[in-house]
Amino acid sequence: MKWSSLTTAALFAPGLALLRFPCSQLVVDRLDPLVSPGLIPSPHLHQIVGGNSFNASMDPEKDMPGESTCTTCQFSEDFSNYWTAVLYFKARNGTYKRVPQVPNSGFNGVNSGMTIYYMQDGLYNFQQTSKVSAFKPGFRMFIGDVNARTREEAERFRQLTYTCLQDINTRDPQIMDFPKEPCPAGIMTALRFPTCWDGKNLDSPDHMSHMAYPESGTFETGGPCPASHPVRMSQLFYEVVWDTRPFNNKADWPEDGSQPFVWSFGDSTGYANHADYVFGWQGDALQRALDSPCYINCPTLKTQSTQAMNACSKGRVVNEEINTWTETLPGGMVAGM
Repeated sequence: MKWSSLTTAALFAPGLALLRFPCSQLVVDRLDPLVSPGLIPSPHLHQIVGGNSFNASMDPEKDMPGESTCTTCQFSEDFSNYWTAVLYFKARNGTYKRVPQVPNSGFNGVNSGMTIYYMQDGLYNFQQTSKVSAFKPGFRMFIGDVNARTREEAERFRQLTYTCLQDINTRDPQIMDFPKEPCPAGIMTALRFPTCWDGKNLDSPDHMSHMAYPESGTFETGGPCPASHPVRMSQLFYEVVWDTRPFNNKADWPEDGSQPFVWSFGDSTGYANHADYVFGWQGDALQRALDSPCYINCPTLKTQSTQAMNACSKGRVVNEEINTWTETLPGGMVAGM
């Protein structure tokens, strides 16, 4: 399967029809209000960014902007929550260490977290695009399969990729599984969500069926939405930069030469890469931005300083060790699960 690739030049060229902004880390905790609502602790560890109303339940009837008192995102009207699993290193002796995150290119000083994109239809030809809709209050979605362990299983999802960073601006090549060699500047994960909505459901039992991919091509090339999901939405995707540099000594890697990284739920293939999203923009802020294409500087949106982003945080609910070497992953999981 071939993916449309966003080159460094394309991403950082001025005037493109996309929002690109950092969100610092809100909390690292074993909670998952989308897949395991109300469960404390959830089965595996996540890293979460966005509004500080994040909690174990996240009732869709709640007003997220009204519940939050701050957000870790640069655009201060965005109280959405975005989260992914957490990356771990498994040493040759079988112990595990959480891999830290570093800011993406252009976002020095941001405390870990991730980079968020809301892309307009037809990245390379945005002057000819049709109108795209913002997500609605109560909207939420999931992408990926935590049980995928083969390429064939992972290919159900078009654009969940890894990049072995040669420097912080690297974007290619993008691969579906964990890199097999040490990466000089870390590993970037990119998680791109589908872009066609059924126009009715804010969620679905699997948190995916209310969304679909275009019938052909990718969102960036403007493929048509299927009749079952006719509403064109902005393409949401995340980039997370994992600082694997402290673990690049191959003498610490498995003796059989296999790669040593594992997700917090035990996947050592990388095929189970996944992400969650709960919409929480204030009022019509996101639609205003989509109607007036901008890049980093968006005059229709309110912004806050890096210091304000970093100051927004939330205490952990689940009391467990996540910062030192451990015998198992949080929740007692091990690689290969």
